[in-house]
Amino acid sequence: MDDYTLLDGFLTMLYFFLWILWFILLFKIISDIFRDDELGGWGKAGWTVFVCVLPFLGCFVYLIARGRGMGERDVRQLRAQEQAFRSYVQETAAGPVSTGDELSKLAALRDHGDLTPAEYERAKTKVLASH
Repeated sequence: MDDYTLLDGFLTMLYFFLWILWFILLFKIISDIFRDDELGGWGKAGWTVFVCVLPFLGCFVYLIARGRGMGERDVRQLRAQEQAFRSYVQETAAGPVSTGDELSKLAALRDHGDLTPAEYERAKTKVLASH
């Protein structure tokens, strides 16, 4: 055990972190293959087999051939997630609209002349039926 030096420990940690980094890259590439809507089923199958059978060569070729698109797909996915989150927050923050508020808005439209009495009654019946 005396022949295991500090440098050997450093190299062991370096190899370990490079190994973890390699798996992160491999999983990132495989998830990008399946996330790409422009790539057909045979293309996805081919890239997956290539990356799994010849992992080093497959990953490097994939990064060279489709690396730019990976970033664009990441940005597109993040924007879609952000938009979904914003719309969720806006819907949740708005809260439920009360029946009284809706009826008062309908009455204001009727009083202003924007709704006829028949339209007002139909809308009022619809609001009362929905709540």
